[in-house]
Amino acid sequence: MKDSIRSSLESLQEKANSLSNKLSDPSITSDISKLTNLNKEFAEIKDVVENWSEYQNTEKTLTDLENLLNDDEMKDMATEEKLNCEERLRQLESEIMIQLLPKDKDDSRNSFLELRAGAGGDEAAIFVGDLYRMFSRYAERSNWKTEQIKEVVSGPGGFKEVVIKIIGNDSYGKLKFESGVHRVQRVPLTESQGRIHTSTATVAVMPEMDDIQEKDLDMSEIRVDTYRASGAGGQHVNKTDSAVRLTHIPSGIVVECQDDRSQHKNKAKALALLSAKIYDVEKQKIEQEKANERKSLVGTGDRSEKIRTYNFPQGRVTDHRLKLTLYNIENFLDGDIDEMLDSLKAQSNAEKLLEIQDE
Repeated sequence: MKDSIRSSLESLQEKANSLSNKLSDPSITSDISKLTNLNKEFAEIKDVVENWSEYQNTEKTLTDLENLLNDDEMKDMATEEKLNCEERLRQLESEIMIQLLPKDKDDSRNSFLELRAGAGGDEAAIFVGDLYRMFSRYAERSNWKTEQIKEVVSGPGGFKEVVIKIIGNDSYGKLKFESGVHRVQRVPLTESQGRIHTSTATVAVMPEMDDIQEKDLDMSEIRVDTYRASGAGGQHVNKTDSAVRLTHIPSGIVVECQDDRSQHKNKAKALALLSAKIYDVEKQKIEQEKANERKSLVGTGDRSEKIRTYNFPQGRVTDHRLKLTLYNIENFLDGDIDEMLDSLKAQSNAEKLLEIQDE
């Protein structure tokens, strides 16, 4: 391991010891706000410090074993243990390098998930419904909560557009690589001649900003329109101007919310979504610039990129960035997507490690 990495790890170890002492200080434990911040800071470095401690202990064990290699009676045992220690050191170094990678400060945030039907008419709308269920089931499996922001129904069992908020630890970090064009290939129920049709849906995942209020945005740049909600919701929803549409004039971004009976609550949800979209546009620009420099395979933020195909006749899901194919389409659409998400994260980490090594 490089001396510069060791130096960084030693600094983190000292910081962890300092934080641990502060956390046991009675004068601090009585201050909930300070205690929360310290706990958060400690949690961010705890795992890498524990790995570094194990790495150091394994190095010491390896030194002791090398001394035993000169002992004829202990040589065989020491040789085997030495191989195990060397393998563990390689594993720990790999884990530590990933833990030291620069963190995306947005990863820990809640997220907004926007699904839109693309090419394919009713079949595209049905596919949006499939993806909606997939992400909702994954949120359930992850013990996350979901909050409906917008639903535009289209045909039997389909949606022209769906926007939900996903509330849970690291929901953005887990789902951010899902942004892009998802493609489905199957025989629609309405197809009498058994021909396979191709339809698309666009997915956008955006991080939620913290406690956005009107004071946090330049309201002179935002047009606010209220109107009567449509669709389900009862007489109250349909007889009052509870629905809210916000238009960000400089960018042309438009968001709507009519899910709640309260105009005030709908406006708050719409403001949160609008701020996330404005931030996401800037984030995409930065990611695209980085991607152009490094020819990144994942994480470009390009919403027009075809990232995945769901092929029903062959029962497969193929991610085109990873060249990874899984033959479990039914389970996948039921929210069993951890293997894909973990592979995308691993690929992103591998790219970042290559960048560091090239510097």
